[in-house]
Amino acid sequence: MRAAGLEPCQPKPWRPTTTIPGDPAGIPDLVKRDFTAQRPGYKWVGDITYIRTWEGWVYLATVLDCYLKKAVGYALADHMRTELVIEALEMAARNRPDGFSETIFHSDRGSVYTSAEYGQVVRKLNTRQLMGRTGVCWDNAWDESFNGTLKNERCNRTHYPTKEKAIRDVARYIELR
Repeated sequence: MRAAGLEPCQPKPWRPTTTIPGDPAGIPDLVKRDFTAQRPGYKWVGDITYIRTWEGWVYLATVLDCYLKKAVGYALADHMRTELVIEALEMAARNRPDGFSETIFHSDRGSVYTSAEYGQVVRKLNTRQLMGRTGVCWDNAWDESFNGTLKNERCNRTHYPTKEKAIRDVARYIELR
């Protein structure tokens, strides 16, 4: 190759991009994969999933109650901005039983959950924010399982020509579940 003037083209070595040393957000994981709770409204978990339509993606943010074992808050939109997870959390707070001093909310370390705007809303709603480790999906296994079941039972069996049809169908699925 050298005699012919050719140089090999080597790919750059793979480096993980989601691993951040330390705890940049300063938010611990006290849930430790224990997705049980003593009463409704005490421990919530949340995540975002993507739903394919012919027009593009729809994003679903959910808040699941670990005691009730169901979604107590959700939001669907054609964007994945911080407002999406705020809307889901505010819906859950409206559905929370009266008399709670504090609710624990556990999520992954996605950018919407680590944003300053989201942190302010969490504090305003008297909720304590906890997060799993970066890149470890098992730390949020129950919400990941909920999203997988939703896709297996509903989304992967349905063709959504429009975003609006997907939003209506997924909302109906969650409400009836």
